[in-house]
This record gives sequence, structure tokens and C-alpha cells, in this order.
Amino acid sequence: MMRFFSRKHIPLWATGGVFLLLYLGAAFRYEGFLGMAVFVNLLRDNAFLGLAAIGMSFVILSGGIDLSVGAMVGFTSICLARLMGDLGSPPVLASLIMLLLGTSLGAGLGCLVSVFRLPPFLVTLAGMFLARGLAFVVSLENQSIHQPLYDRLGDFSYQAFPVEILIFVGGLLMALYLAHCTRFGRNVYAVGGNEESATLMGLPVTRTKILTYALSGFCSSLAGIVYSIYTLSGNPTAGTMLELDAIAAVVIGGTLLTGGVGYVFGTFIGVLILGVIQTIITFEGTLSSWWTKIAVGGLVLGFILLQRFIQSQTSGALARPWRSQE
Repeated sequence: MMRFFSRKHIPLWATGGVFLLLYLGAAFRYEGFLGMAVFVNLLRDNAFLGLAAIGMSFVILSGGIDLSVGAMVGFTSICLARLMGDLGSPPVLASLIMLLLGTSLGAGLGCLVSVFRLPPFLVTLAGMFLARGLAFVVSLENQSIHQPLYDRLGDFSYQAFPVEILIFVGGLLMALYLAHCTRFGRNVYAVGGNEESATLMGLPVTRTKILTYALSGFCSSLAGIVYSIYTLSGNPTAGTMLELDAIAAVVIGGTLLTGGVGYVFGTFIGVLILGVIQTIITFEGTLSSWWTKIAVGGLVLGFILLQRFIQSQTSGALARPWRSQE
């Protein structure tokens, strides 16, 4: 029990505290904020961001970065509409094709990073331009495409929860299982903590990195499918700058950018914090939407400083073990 209250969990507790303060503060200020409809809309509006952030969590935990997630959302969105429209592909088959393409692209980026030792920032930046360019090529006329099928999928819900939320929650539960209950998850933490030590321990570092980027590609494609259902259309510009929001959610969720420390559940709370800020601005009615970016920027900076402080304290304690013997 005490391990859960250790120093490395401070960012996670801070994330939860910020979310509660924002949510409860808004509940006192705005009538109806605690209603079920507001919470459902909060989850639905941020489902595609949450899925992309889940994939980003694994990449950052492994010590990397993935700038292609937003472009993959747009590529998946427009290709899915084309497959179901022009080619008449069944929705399930079209979705499986896009998930396979996203996973393959992610695995390819992972190979370049792990096998050829190329910088993740530059590799995934190239992947971002590739995916976004292909999205515009597929769109032909640079226009969004509406599919009647999206209307039926958008209307589908289980009890009060739309299909977007069901997919998001299902993806979150699977991610929690992968991160904390499988060998792959343990390998991701080990590689992100110290790649050289993981190699000396005989862990499959190269394979773990490739699988991590493949998982990010899968999550991005799934986010693109959810985005299409949410907006009832396919759009080549979908997911523009989404990668920055995903990174922000991961950092606010308490994951170290250096890798090895963090929690997928913290990323989920980070996504909810971004959503609550947007909802508060909507309820206020008089504030510009740009205040969302200002608030998120302040939170990201604050959590980076908190992480830096914790790292410096931990390093200092390790460098002065003689103090504990006095």
C-alpha cells in the first residue's frame, strides 16, 4: 500500500487532484455540470483523442515519440469513407483494412527507429507528412466525405453510452491489461527506463520498440474510425495537431518524457482534464476557445517542472546514500 504513495506516484496523484479541482469547481459554478449528459459528452467528444493518447503513452513509456498519430487519424478517416463509398466495401472489412494499414505503418516506423537507430522525432515526422499527404491524395478534391452509414453508427448506443465511448473504454481496458499484466508491458517499462540495462538483461529491445510503434499505429487508426463515426464523415484534415494534444495528455497524466515511468490510467485522466477545460469554456460562453490552449500549456509546463523536481530529488537521494546511515 505504501508503494502506491511513493515519490514516483506524485505526478499521478497531482493529475487526479487537478481533475477533481476542475470538475468540482465547474460543478459549483455551472448548473447542470454534474449531470450525466455532460459526462457522457465529455467522454464522447474526447474518445478519438483518448485512443491516440493511449498509443502515445506506450511510445513515450518506451523512451520514444510519435508525431504521426494525428495524420493517421486523417488518413484513416478519408480512406474509410472511400472504401465504403467508391469501392462498396463492407464497414467491418474497411475498418479491418485501415487498422492493418495503421499497424503496418507504425511497425515500419518502429523498424526505422529500432533497427536503423534513427531519431524517433525525425522518423515519425516523416511518417506524419507521408500519412497526411496520402490522405489528401485519396480525398481527390480535398473535401470531406459523408457516408449514410455513419448516421446509423452514430445513433447506435448501449443504454446511454454512444458507440464512440464503448470503443474508447474497451481500448482503455485492453491498454491497462497490456501495460500492467503482460510481459510486453514490463518490457516497455524496462526499455524506457534504461535501454542498455534491458539489453544486458536479455530483453527483446528491438522487438519491443517495433511492437510499441505498431500499437501506436493501431490506436491511431482506431481513433480515425471513431473520429469518422463522431463527425459522420471522412476528412483529410482530421487530426491536425492532434499529436500535440496527445503528448500533452500523456505528460499531464504523469508519464515522464524520458520514458520508463507513467501509467495509462494517468493518460486517461489527462484526456479528461483537457476535455473538462474545453467544457468549462463552452459553459462560460464568453471566453475564446484559445484559452484551452493557454490552460493546457500552463498545465504541461507545471507537470514538466514537477517531474523534473522529482527526478532531481531521486537522483540526489541516490547520489548521497551515506546520509541515511548518519
